[in-house]
Amino acid sequence: MEKINAVITGVGGYVPDYVLNNDELSRMVDTNDEWIMSRVGIKERRILNEEGLGSSYMARKAVKQLLEKTKTAPEDVDCLILATITPDYPTPSTASIVVGKLGLTNCFAYDISAACSGFLFAMEQAVGLVQSGRYKKVIVCCAEKLSSIVDYTDRNTCALFGDGAAAVMVEPTTEDYGWKDSILRTDGVGLPFLCVKGGGSACPPSHFSLDHRMHYLHQEGRTVYKFAVSNMTETTTQIVERNGLSNTNIDWVVPHQANVRIIQAVADRLEVPMDKVMLNIEHFGNTSGATIPLALWEYEKQLKKGDNLVLTAFGAGFCFGSAYVKWGYDGDKI
Repeated sequence: MEKINAVITGVGGYVPDYVLNNDELSRMVDTNDEWIMSRVGIKERRILNEEGLGSSYMARKAVKQLLEKTKTAPEDVDCLILATITPDYPTPSTASIVVGKLGLTNCFAYDISAACSGFLFAMEQAVGLVQSGRYKKVIVCCAEKLSSIVDYTDRNTCALFGDGAAAVMVEPTTEDYGWKDSILRTDGVGLPFLCVKGGGSACPPSHFSLDHRMHYLHQEGRTVYKFAVSNMTETTTQIVERNGLSNTNIDWVVPHQANVRIIQAVADRLEVPMDKVMLNIEHFGNTSGATIPLALWEYEKQLKKGDNLVLTAFGAGFCFGSAYVKWGYDGDKI
């Protein structure tokens, strides 16, 4: 019996039309373009500012484009895994809203919450479903409306985050392509340093939580930066070493887009030039779990069948990891 591998067969994406650039942001809070660019490398970010629209709106835009690009009928999708930390509602799942809107009638769907590592964690699940032989078409979607939890009076966080969504189709193949290896970890030490303190069962919404702005994202940037650099470089190094990769045969590094200095540190550790690193942070900012699939979406036409990709991410929890992917199709033919 031939081995079943799980391969990405298409990418869809969506970002809102509204662009919040650094000049406009500097009129909202005490910051400026030079300060933001020198520290994190973000020039602008996309914001979903239409009233009443949440993460599910962007997710279904991305998934609809994916279905069209892969010529997949909605009823043929077996599963949708949606990674988000900004769900439309506490319940039901945002994934259930997406499948309802798009008519994925033969699909089971659920959300996962793994912050900026959401794409890697969701892909690991999708790969397992496909390799089991029971599922043929699994969609992984990451969608974040981070503007809904960003405090635009806090200069240390409001410049960092944007909104967006991207989705990939994962299918079986007997060819030697697809998701080859991964190292995924959650260490549990991150709660004090990166969290939304209010709104959950430990601290339900109240006048106190609202008055103390506890429903916005809290981040201690220096600590998060230190852990991100350490864990992303460590896991990428392990993935590279145990799969016989090097700077000569890595075609692309696809890092989570949180800070250009973190990205540079990962590239330096792998001795990979920056022209082999996918970057979208300057114009999209940090879209949490959506950054990696959005990068794949933007760079799709440059990807060739057989390209070696190293993916890496770090997020709240702390959860982090890296993966090795052998790309399965020529993007310029889609």
